[in-house]
Amino acid sequence: MGKEKTHINIVVIGHVDSGKSTTTGHLIYKCGGIDKRTIEKFEKEAAEMGKGSFKYAWVLDKLKAERERGITIDISLWKFETTKYYITIIDAGHRDFIKNMITGTSQADCAVLIVAAGVGEFEAGISKNGQTREHALLAYTLGVKQLIVGVNKMDSTEPAYSEKRYDEIVKEVSAYIKKIGYNPATVPFVPISGWHGDNMLEPSPNMPWFKGWKVERKEGNASGVSLLEALDTILPPTRPTDKPLRLPLQDVYKIGGIGTVPVGRVETGILRPGMVVTFAPVNITTEVKSVEMHHEALSEALPGDNVGFNVKNVSVKDIRRGNVCGDSKSDPPQEAAQFTSQVIILNHPGQISAGYSPVIDCHTAHIACKFAELKEKIDRRSGKKLEDNPKSLKSGDAAIVEMVPGKPMCVESFSQYPPL
Repeated sequence: MGKEKTHINIVVIGHVDSGKSTTTGHLIYKCGGIDKRTIEKFEKEAAEMGKGSFKYAWVLDKLKAERERGITIDISLWKFETTKYYITIIDAGHRDFIKNMITGTSQADCAVLIVAAGVGEFEAGISKNGQTREHALLAYTLGVKQLIVGVNKMDSTEPAYSEKRYDEIVKEVSAYIKKIGYNPATVPFVPISGWHGDNMLEPSPNMPWFKGWKVERKEGNASGVSLLEALDTILPPTRPTDKPLRLPLQDVYKIGGIGTVPVGRVETGILRPGMVVTFAPVNITTEVKSVEMHHEALSEALPGDNVGFNVKNVSVKDIRRGNVCGDSKSDPPQEAAQFTSQVIILNHPGQISAGYSPVIDCHTAHIACKFAELKEKIDRRSGKKLEDNPKSLKSGDAAIVEMVPGKPMCVESFSQYPPL
């Protein structure tokens, strides 16, 4: 066994008929988790139904249909491998996609935007009511900062595989994604046919004019020809093990013969016996004697692990649920006297103005926080400022507000420690 490949999540976005399913199906089909027997079965059914031309999309539709009917499909079918990565596809066509993207339950590392090059198709997709713009905007707003653009259906341009049409589309999409906030120089554009397979896995003989894509970025430049190669240039996310320790306490126990045992889940960093830790906001520092999970001693606890750990000379009265444990030598957690937050009012009767004091549940803390100041009302889609110091907010509004906790509290910026 060699070293495990890194796991990457991608979300495939684009207008309804841009060929997302066919393109995704093609990748899964050629590099992925579907076994040949299943594929042959699907192909036979597709042919019998006269849907031969939908072979790849059909694979995906079958998977989707089974999932919608509540048949749990082996999720590995939504995965495929490149030379560098295991890639999981987050399905943008799914009903809960927008909700899932907002809550970050499925945080994509990269978005693959598919636009159709066919006559009139591109225009429909990027028009004001097309989904191309909305999906790209949503991806950017929700923090998916890497993008790849597949210009699909190059076989149906006039004439077929037209360089002129491709250039026209690249120009327009570049201008649009730049407006949103992406830097087009970092975005690979690839002319493809998800159906015929042009430039999907290897260079297409039908587009000798295409000399390949190039990207320039501070982490290093890259170039290639196929969509698969473009996927290999995705920069992997820094996993939370590389960050300083954050462990919000769920409970604190007093165990006879052992002492005080806080319990919680490691969100970032690593907890080890012998480490000197600080609890915020109470600002107590102590040494970790031992760490255990499911009654077994651990030499280290990683993000996602629910652990109990024994600490020296700390009474069970000193620390409590909602406190956060961190490494006293590496960016230890601290009390936040106030913090700025981005809020969206989902459904709330009447108006909300300064002074409103809801109870905030943040990690394991449960504390009333006052909206001390409404700083600005923003467009919930683009994040652009709409007005300064609004008097009040109502359902549907998004805003930047200054919050003041009613009791000492530990919160962190989303960019550094998303779970906190």
